[in-house]
Amino acid sequence: MLLKVENLDFFVHKTHILRSVSINADEGEIVGLLGRNGAGKSSIIKCIMGLYTPKSGAVRFRGENITQKNTRYRVLQGLAYAPEDARVFSEMTVKENVLLSLWVTEKRPEGNPFDVEQGFEVFPRIKGLWNRRGENLSGGEKKMVSITRALALNPSLLLLDESFEGLSPLVVKAFSEAMRRIRDMGISIVLAESNLGNSSRVVDRAYVVERGETIFHGTPGEIAEEESLAIILGR
Repeated sequence: MLLKVENLDFFVHKTHILRSVSINADEGEIVGLLGRNGAGKSSIIKCIMGLYTPKSGAVRFRGENITQKNTRYRVLQGLAYAPEDARVFSEMTVKENVLLSLWVTEKRPEGNPFDVEQGFEVFPRIKGLWNRRGENLSGGEKKMVSITRALALNPSLLLLDESFEGLSPLVVKAFSEAMRRIRDMGISIVLAESNLGNSSRVVDRAYVVERGETIFHGTPGEIAEEESLAIILGR
């Protein structure tokens, strides 16, 4: 098992955000976290990444309990994260944004250096934007840069938060193809997404998250057959 999350409880002050959440992801999988905005998907990802600290439960990566490890440690072990808002530095070029990751991976004890050409294979458009500043990118282009920057960390598991959000149908198709290319590179993905139709293009199986709990686990087809879930997520 690549990732195993066990009974996570997470609070913000006295507000119970996550309630006994358990999910897992294996090698070669794209796993979805599906739910409406505010359901708790991003909080799960941030707990996995070490950006939030759960009150109880455990996060295990390749069998190691990393619940108390900091984010940098998790990155060096093979986790990477592309946030919903991309976090592209506006004053820097695409090249500079992507290669920022090498400051971390240069100190990694093992693993291959990032292959820029492989990054171009995932998002071919990035090559033409390589010397463009972040402030001159569209929303979809910023998401491409954010994901490519995460790939530059040479992860085993990539955490993506709402990567399809705000994209046109044509760009959603391109992103779906990119995610399949990433999986073909041997990188597993956990994808947070609010729309069942978008996620069903790529995920092998998914957890439906509602009010901080996982209320269903199955394939996109199985989720679509549950009328109440399909209404929550959109078809």
